[in-house]
Amino acid sequence: MVTAYPLPEGFTELEVFAIGTALLVEALLGFCLNGLTIISFRKIKELRTPSNLLVLSIALADCGICINAFIAAFSSFLRYWPYGSDGCQIHGFQGFWTALASISSSTAVAWDRYHHYCTRSKLQWSTAIAMMVFAWLFAAFWSVMPLLGWGEYDYEPLRTCCTLDYSKGDRNYITFLFALSIFNFMIPGFIMLTAYQSIHQKFKKSGHYKFNTGLPLKTLVICWGPYCLLCFYAAVENVMFISPKYRMIPAVIAKTVPTVDAFIYALGNENYRGGIWQFLTGQKIEKAEVDNKTK
Repeated sequence: MVTAYPLPEGFTELEVFAIGTALLVEALLGFCLNGLTIISFRKIKELRTPSNLLVLSIALADCGICINAFIAAFSSFLRYWPYGSDGCQIHGFQGFWTALASISSSTAVAWDRYHHYCTRSKLQWSTAIAMMVFAWLFAAFWSVMPLLGWGEYDYEPLRTCCTLDYSKGDRNYITFLFALSIFNFMIPGFIMLTAYQSIHQKFKKSGHYKFNTGLPLKTLVICWGPYCLLCFYAAVENVMFISPKYRMIPAVIAKTVPTVDAFIYALGNENYRGGIWQFLTGQKIEKAEVDNKTK
């Protein structure tokens, strides 16, 4: 006999189903697109360049976000978290780690593009590998802190997934939040802003715009901004008066990152897109050096 678990407090049947469905769609779409990016890099020799290694790093991190979203979707359909408190800690850590790795890797791509278009310096394999390793280790450092007592992982308002606990708003949370936001949101945002502004000026002088220089930073702000605002508000005011369903919206928006990133960094990359097409059909669009450029 199947046990019927009660609805999470503050949610209707339709709202729980809608959130679960949104998470499932985001997880499946993002995983398929980024999985295609990863497989194409592995199978198509022309795609295996230092610059595209950083794109691969984004795709790997985004696949991790999709796995996290898929688990959250499954739990949402169950109406409860079936993996216990230890599972909650693992889920929170895994989601945080891959999210921060995605942001760090996107910052690395911005740095590479700046040097590619503005200083005309070519990225070496040793530098690309070092940047990728640093991005993942840096993200792991900040993600493990809540497991060690600086910050804390706990259930989201729907109580079917786990993330950084912002409900207490105590000194421990505030100090971790401000340090986290400076090193993982503000500094990456500043690097991306200055890099893409410089690239934009370079394109403006030449009159030939090879890709939309505003999209990467807009993605960072639009997808992660609502979640950051919620966390910052929790540092100065009690957010528990906000309806749980509204507090879930930033988390759902953040899970769109893998899909958006796939369109910006892989499918929006002319040569990478050509490599994906070659993997899918066996046909080459054109013979050209594969680098980290987009239209």
